[in-house]
Amino acid sequence: MSASDLGTLRDYIGDALEKGWIRESTSQAASPVLFIPKKDGTDRLCVDYRKLNDITIKDRYPLPLATELRDRLRKAKIFSKFDLRNGFHLIRMKEGEEWKTAFRTYWVS
Repeated sequence: MSASDLGTLRDYIGDALEKGWIRESTSQAASPVLFIPKKDGTDRLCVDYRKLNDITIKDRYPLPLATELRDRLRKAKIFSKFDLRNGFHLIRMKEGEEWKTAFRTYWVS
C-alpha cells in the first residue's frame, strides 16, 4: 500500500471511529483492506471478505425477478427516492457476530 493510500486509510479509520461505524477489535479473524479506483479518480476503501463469503451460508430468499418488480411498480402511484450512499454503515450485525467482519490495517492506533 502506498504512502498516499496509508494516509487515506488513516483518515477513513479516524472518521469511521468517530462516527461509530467501526470500533477497535481483538478478533482472531480479520480481512484485508484495499483501495479500488472509482470513475471520478478517487479511491474507494474496500474490505476483502471473499474468504468470509466462502464459508457463509447462502441466502435462501432470492430476489424477485425484474419482470415481477416491473409489474408491481406499474400499479404504484407514489414513488420514493432514498440516498443510501452511506446506508451500509447503519446496518447492525447480530450481537456476538461482529468479530467476523473485523479487518486489519498496517498500524494500530
